[in-house]
Amino acid sequence: MTTKVEQALEEMIEAVHEWFDEQAKRTDLQQTLKRTTLQMGIFDDIFLLYKPGRTVVDSLDMGWDEGSFLTQNIRFTEEMVRNEIQPRLVEVVQERMAEWVDTPLIDYRFIFRGKFPASDGMLKLTLLEYVNQEKRQLLLDRIRTYTEQKLENGVHPTKPLETHFLASHLLDPVLYPALDAAWIIRQYERIQTLNRERKEALAEHRHTIIYALTLWAERQFLPKYFDVQTSAYRENEYTLKRAEQLHGLNTAQDEARNSIELLLYAAVLILRFEPSYSKPRGLKFLELAKQLGSERAERMLTEGSGAYQPEDTYVQTKQVEGQANDVFARITIQIREESPEAYRQALVFIIRLLEQGFPKNYHIKLKSKEKQYLPVKGLAKSDTHRFFANALTYPELHPLLETYTRAAMQQFEFYADTEGEKNGMPGSYAAFGLGLSSEQYFSLINDYMDQVDDEHQMIQDKFIAAFVEKYGVTAHSMPVLVNSLRRSTDGLKLKVLPEFEHEEKLALLLEQVQKLESFEVQRVLYPIFGKLEKLVTLARKTEGRRKNLLLSLAQAAGK
Repeated sequence: MTTKVEQALEEMIEAVHEWFDEQAKRTDLQQTLKRTTLQMGIFDDIFLLYKPGRTVVDSLDMGWDEGSFLTQNIRFTEEMVRNEIQPRLVEVVQERMAEWVDTPLIDYRFIFRGKFPASDGMLKLTLLEYVNQEKRQLLLDRIRTYTEQKLENGVHPTKPLETHFLASHLLDPVLYPALDAAWIIRQYERIQTLNRERKEALAEHRHTIIYALTLWAERQFLPKYFDVQTSAYRENEYTLKRAEQLHGLNTAQDEARNSIELLLYAAVLILRFEPSYSKPRGLKFLELAKQLGSERAERMLTEGSGAYQPEDTYVQTKQVEGQANDVFARITIQIREESPEAYRQALVFIIRLLEQGFPKNYHIKLKSKEKQYLPVKGLAKSDTHRFFANALTYPELHPLLETYTRAAMQQFEFYADTEGEKNGMPGSYAAFGLGLSSEQYFSLINDYMDQVDDEHQMIQDKFIAAFVEKYGVTAHSMPVLVNSLRRSTDGLKLKVLPEFEHEEKLALLLEQVQKLESFEVQRVLYPIFGKLEKLVTLARKTEGRRKNLLLSLAQAAGK
């Protein structure tokens, strides 16, 4: 061992001791484990990140990238680490662990990993894996008791912390070497059933389950069958392994079937309940399952996930035919007879789907002779837009369209056939059309604007311009206008300054913005007056009440 390697090793050993010494100061060990019976210890792994003079041992992988090692003078080979460094580090960790393995500090399983600068990049190695068999068996007993008492025979909502641990435990190959997909899925479903009355809690439990399944799929299951590369966009790219590589795995048919069932279950949960940006992962899981020979995955890709009853995903009458595929978030509508009844039936079909959890970021594939579009410039000329514009031509359907809009609206979701500056939250077309049809729907516009994600959507600007053109600036329109302008973007410029030559309209505007935070007031005023400096300059050029009103507006905006 060279002097440089000896010095490096001493620095690593010192970092290990520092970590254990720091943990020895903790006074919350027992209290932490009292939160749930499903946690056996606080730490299940630690990472050693070697960087001369700044070596760190932490329970989190700090993720130093390869570039941070390029300036290092020392380079290790894997042989050097395995033969000279690992044995000594493992010895030190085992010595320090000996006093803690039966305490709440160390989980039933403990892994020690390391990252080292090497000649060909960054060397990542697992240095030690330890399993406390007594703790493992105790945890298995506790899981069995919990699932029997709290889930299978339980009647009360469960705690998110319990799901946090259980969701991962059920997929842990050290706890359960042979997966029982049906039993695991039954536990996950039971958690969701027990928490279904509390919407936010249900979403939290479900997201935890999806996260655990995703980690299992990407870190444990899929790498057995696919070579995995990370793209420039940090997305996993999968290539099916060669036949000879898969030979040994193909003999374990039961294990493969169980794993594929879990993969499909994960895909369906992602497609049904996760935000739009997560949907590609769900589709990818289905496609990979298909590559592994899953006939069910192939059916799901063509017919849907099977999560809904056939009568809920297909409708056929004299007036309309509709078919829904949740995997592709697509609803196909064929209008056989252009009439209010045809669009009523189609809307009822869509609303029922949404109420049952159909992806809100869906899109419509429309077959219709009519080609109506909203009187709002800059919207996507899509089938989804055309369907709702067609339906809006029938005033008797407006109440049902409001029902649809309220069922469809969800922040951070967008119609699947829009993107970029034409992104539109579900419900946008119906809301815009109704808002421009009658003051009766002003409250709907307010509710819509409250949910707009103005960082990823701009079409509200187009609606606001059309709204002002239709209604002008009045006592009735001002509250809706101000609420809408709160969600406008910097690209919106309204030609309404002449309207505010009237003091009573300035007073109405001031009355509305006084309820807002200063940053919101700035957002409201910019499309009308431009930069605040222009507003102040305008105030200086006027006198009397008008001047005071303009200065009060500037003050409300924090100027």
